[in-house]
Amino acid sequence: MYRKILIATDGSDLASKAIDHGISLAKATGASVIFVTVTEIWSAIEMAADAINMATSNSLEKYEEAAAHSAQKILAAARAKAQDAGIECETIHVPDRAPAEGIIATTDAQGCDLIVMASHGRRGLNRVVLGSQTVEVLSYSKVPVLVLR
Repeated sequence: MYRKILIATDGSDLASKAIDHGISLAKATGASVIFVTVTEIWSAIEMAADAINMATSNSLEKYEEAAAHSAQKILAAARAKAQDAGIECETIHVPDRAPAEGIIATTDAQGCDLIVMASHGRRGLNRVVLGSQTVEVLSYSKVPVLVLR
């Protein structure tokens, strides 16, 4: 049925449920898993505000280091869950992209045949409707998308 499942995660509690479900599905179908987390580009407004406040020197470099560190933690937790379940996995951090764009690009590049993701991410936890990134993945993905609420 499925050979390679991409599971998107942002480290949120809801994304953790998507990880668990994706791992169970991979185990049931014999598929391998690719975990992806995407860190967005730091906005020009945030850069300007940081420069005005002189909060840090070389703030863009510090942002990128913090984003990479956060991504490593998120992906390590996902990898540990897959290993505990005996599922083969790979982890990918996509920096400086919109989440939906990074998820779709990774799916295409890795030849995944299913995307598993949460209905909304960290920014959308208070929303009742699907998050904008999830809607974008649903709109542009060439492969099936399993959305977990």
